Parts: sequence; C-alpha cells; structure tokens
Amino acid sequence: MSAAAPSAVAPPRAVDAVEAGQRVEELLDRLTAIGDQEVGAAAEDLVRVLMDFYGAGLARIVDRLSAPADHSTGGGGGPLAALLDDELVSSLLALHDLHPEDIDKRIARALDSVRDPVEVVGFDEESGVLRLRSSSEAGDGGGCGCPSTGEASRRSVEDALACFVPEVNQVEMESTTTDREPPLLQIATRPPAGTSVSGQAVEAKAP
Repeated sequence: MSAAAPSAVAPPRAVDAVEAGQRVEELLDRLTAIGDQEVGAAAEDLVRVLMDFYGAGLARIVDRLSAPADHSTGGGGGPLAALLDDELVSSLLALHDLHPEDIDKRIARALDSVRDPVEVVGFDEESGVLRLRSSSEAGDGGGCGCPSTGEASRRSVEDALACFVPEVNQVEMESTTTDREPPLLQIATRPPAGTSVSGQAVEAKAP
C-alpha cells in the first residue's frame, strides 16, 4: 500500500465583512447581557480602539500608495518599499504574519530608525530576548553615558522594535565600557636639580 501524499496546507478562509461585523455585535451583546456595565463599556472601548488602529493603518496605506514616487532618493522598490518604511503599516503586517521580510531584516530596519547606534549581539527566537550593544564611542547610552540617557535609548529601541518586530519580548543592552581597557597615562616627573634637560643645565634654587 503506497503512502498517502502529504496534504497541502489549506489557505486561510476569507473573512466576510458582514459576518465579522455581526459576530462582533453578538459578542458585545453577550457581554452586555452579563449585567456588568464596566465589562460592557470596556468591551465597547476595546472594539473602538481596534477600529481606530486598523482604520489608521488603512488610511496610511492609501496615503502611501497614492503618493507620487520619489525618484530623487534612488531607493526604488516600488509601492511595497514605501509601505514597509511606515511603522504603523509594518506593525500591522508583522502582527498578522504578512510582513515579507524575515526577522533579521526587520530588526535591522527598526534599529536604523533609532538615534543612538546599536549593534545586534544575538536574538533568541524561543525566548524573544534580543541582546544589543551600543556602538557609539561613548559606550552604553551614548551622550554623557549616564543611566538616564541609557534608559531613554533603550526605550526608543523598544518602541521601534514593537513596530517592526513584535516577536521581540525583551531587550538587553550590553555595556561596551567594561570591554575597553583604560588608557595608559604617561606621568612625567621633574628632573632632579642639577641635571640637564636638552643639553642645558638646570640650576637649583633655594625655596
């Protein structure tokens, strides 16, 4: 008996807009029927926030696609490149596993959008932990190197990653200051009295 051929993965079922809207109304009615006004209000607020979020994403897509192509930058890539550069659109694509770029490219895209330069040390896909190292001359945090500056830099990195790479659950910043050896200082001493410097005698003076 021959082995059965592996079945192809069925494509996702098309979502009907009318059915989806009716389903949302049914769920809201069920929550309202519970009798807890706070639960019903929270559910309605959640739906409103989601509609605003996706509505803003759709509006951004229309705006990007209708904008004339800028050939002066020489970026190319067509309309898709313009969409992938947008944080909101990229977050929607990544959220629904529709982003055409892999994780490494999306991490690089996110880090390119932050002010302080950082480099990737490693990413653990199972835990979602991304380890980064500051690549600026000032070390961790850039600027003055103080903890408040480093924390602000880490927050900006986390915000950018949340848009492009929702797979990242935690960011660990490694300091580069500990990897650097302190510079050697040459301490010059005053020559003893009576010795010559550059062929000239040094006369000792009484205090």
